[in-house]
Amino acid sequence: MAKTPARSPLAPERFPDLPVIEGVAFATAEAGVRYKGRTDVMLARLAPGSTLAGVFTRSSTRAAPVLDCQDKIGSDGAADQGAAILVNSGNANAFTGRHGVESVKAVSEAAARAADVPEARVFTSSTGVIGEPLPHDRILAKLDEMNAALDPSGIEAAARAIMTTDTFPKGATATVEVDGTPVKIAGIAKGSGMIAPDMATMLVYIFTDARIGRTELQTLVTDCANRTFNCITVDSDTSTSDTVLMGATGASGVDVTGNGEFAEALYGVMLDLAHQVVRDGEGATKFVEVAVTGAASYADARTHALSVANSPLVKTAVAGEDANWGRVVMAIGKSGAAADRDLLSIRFGDLKVAEKGWVSPDYDEEAASAYMKGQELTIGIDLGLGEGAATVWTCDLTHGYIDINADYRS
Repeated sequence: MAKTPARSPLAPERFPDLPVIEGVAFATAEAGVRYKGRTDVMLARLAPGSTLAGVFTRSSTRAAPVLDCQDKIGSDGAADQGAAILVNSGNANAFTGRHGVESVKAVSEAAARAADVPEARVFTSSTGVIGEPLPHDRILAKLDEMNAALDPSGIEAAARAIMTTDTFPKGATATVEVDGTPVKIAGIAKGSGMIAPDMATMLVYIFTDARIGRTELQTLVTDCANRTFNCITVDSDTSTSDTVLMGATGASGVDVTGNGEFAEALYGVMLDLAHQVVRDGEGATKFVEVAVTGAASYADARTHALSVANSPLVKTAVAGEDANWGRVVMAIGKSGAAADRDLLSIRFGDLKVAEKGWVSPDYDEEAASAYMKGQELTIGIDLGLGEGAATVWTCDLTHGYIDINADYRS
């Protein structure tokens, strides 16, 4: 088994104190799906009346659990009977053919019996190695034990159980007061590599005690995901297994339909988790914001931003602390979106390095090189063409990425 990489230098100091969300409880177990001596299965049970929404990878080779979740997520026909989320790490149950479908069915049926919820309200996720049959019997053997151990305060343990090459568990929270009553949101995520828009090898589970209908919750989750999880990239690779699920238990009694403050709080939680995924990018030593303005449209701005963020030459220059703005010019030029060389301006942080198709007369190589030594960097690009703007987040590309992925299955 490959050694766990050292904790990312961009990691937060500690896991946050996540509040108990009334109406949801968690349990974990060591099932030995792939890893030894660590938890690798997580069960969350949501109370009757909970609504769920989700967004998923658009990969053409989606894993069996993703396809099953997509089939189930659009209905609240059994909402009055509760729901369950079951996640395993170490094996993605992807590209496993009929065996993968059978594994999802077996796990879902067993989880439904153990947690006393309808099978149609069991949502499963798997993350890890692709192309190996899921040893689901190991998971089944732990379900009764986990159901008996369900704990409303077990969310941090759940965050640890879903990790693969992650170097730290990821959590975020927010509380918003609605009509004098606090409404809580808490979320966990895993993700480190195979991270690109259309989501990533990323699993995210968010819970709130707010009351909101499924259709409204789905719209909110989709919008926030598009502005957060679909705006991050570590390596440009889109996973077979991306899943974001959100459950609203309604336990607070507060209806947040159309509430802007709740929407902004949820966006903040999702952005925090998305940034943590980038900060745990495999081998990452620098967190990079790529902010594009002045594009002909939002779509063009996003295309340019992703071209820069995904460029191996840009990312290795960042890793080497090289203020090589020429590589940014290259990435803009190859993106396929509208650009005019003679209108283009580039900044590193507050330092203007290029403008109007030429190096800035104010460019200071020494200052730019000093800026690149920081851990938090911004590459600002103005196209000078219109009002389109977009921001994405990425990390540098180091030899650590090769080390982790070359040994991933060993």
